[in-house]
Amino acid sequence: MIRQYIKDNMPRIMDEWASLVAIPSVSCQQEHKPDMLKMAQRWQQLLLQAGAQKAEIMPSEGNPMVYGEYLCKNTNAKTVLVYGHYDVMPVEPLEAWKTNPWQLTEKDGRVYGRGADDDKGQTLIQVKAFEYLVKNNLLNCNVKFIFEGEEEIGSPSLSKFLLEHKDLLSCDIILVSDTSMIGKDTPSITTGLRGLAYWQVDVTGPNRDLHSGHFGGAVANTINVLCDMLSQLINKKGIITIPHFYDNVLPIPQQERDMIAQIPFDEDKYKSAIGVQELQGEEGYSTLERNSCRPSLDICGIWGGYTAEGSKTVLPSTAHAKVSCRLVANQDHEQISKLFVEYIQQLAPKSVKVEVTPMHGGQGYICPIDLPEYKAAEAGFEKAFGKKPLAARRGGSIPIISTFEQILEVKTILMGFGLEQNAIHSPNESFDLEVFEKGIEAVVEFYNNL
Repeated sequence: MIRQYIKDNMPRIMDEWASLVAIPSVSCQQEHKPDMLKMAQRWQQLLLQAGAQKAEIMPSEGNPMVYGEYLCKNTNAKTVLVYGHYDVMPVEPLEAWKTNPWQLTEKDGRVYGRGADDDKGQTLIQVKAFEYLVKNNLLNCNVKFIFEGEEEIGSPSLSKFLLEHKDLLSCDIILVSDTSMIGKDTPSITTGLRGLAYWQVDVTGPNRDLHSGHFGGAVANTINVLCDMLSQLINKKGIITIPHFYDNVLPIPQQERDMIAQIPFDEDKYKSAIGVQELQGEEGYSTLERNSCRPSLDICGIWGGYTAEGSKTVLPSTAHAKVSCRLVANQDHEQISKLFVEYIQQLAPKSVKVEVTPMHGGQGYICPIDLPEYKAAEAGFEKAFGKKPLAARRGGSIPIISTFEQILEVKTILMGFGLEQNAIHSPNESFDLEVFEKGIEAVVEFYNNL
């Protein structure tokens, strides 16, 4: 029935999709400020047309929020909060686009345009599933919607909005379509995201650059010192040496490790694609476990001394580095930040002065795969895609997910339908139409199994 509904209504749905892509809601560019309100108004219209009993535009410290709701008659019914974002990344470089980025263009089973996937297309999947359930009197729970316009710039207004409207947004589970699957034929549900901690390390030695002939061997070279300190942060087994760093790191459940082992992964192709001959990392874990389920530490940048053309024999007065850690669930980024600062100071010799500046961070997230709501999502994917989805953690960070858990005190189901080839954030962003239709069916089945 749902498949026939999609088929019958697809021309209208495509028109609605096109109307969303046509609005250049780029949150990081001031010139598009008027488009943010226009975008919010369009989502308000679509929610009401889909069957929401109420949809309104609510102010925040930044771009407006769109709130909608449908409350069923059953007072004991569960409440699902659907989150999406209506802002998009800039389209530049324009010359790299093969189609107009602000015009939804269909070609070879895909549609192209900025926001076709991230996150207008994926959010539309949620709204169309809701529409089908309402119009066919199949919705057995309360549904609330919250769409923001600042996700691509870090959601600076969201935390305060959640705190101010905690009662309004109260729910039993949050449902988000803003992630990806392993592949079109390998459906998956994102069950974990890594957190982040980031610092700048500044090392100061003598009060000026010194002649390396007159002072070399007698005065500490700040770059040498910095490199020596940084080299001590990870040992030869790939273990981060910061004291108490792993105190709250939970082991990967064997059931999840078994699922990860089922993910199609060709290590030789992986190495070839990035141009390396050998991989490295923490002993005892596979590549896919290392880059998603385990914490990591990386030097993201390092500089100091003379780097211009030619040579200049100096001992640099200062040296600098930027360092980041990807964290896993249960690791608090603020606590890790303090541990890092303390450890770097311990490693610093008295021959230099070291200053560490924490820059930004965010919490990791993990969704237990035995949650009833996860099982409902799993059943939805299996019905729509014909096979049980794999549970897959992701190595990146979506700070808003941990923000939801901290403030609203509920878990999030990351029911995403993106594919790597969709090229989000890049020129020629696209979405597979078959996946779009199956996504609607999967969400409908999620509600049916809730």
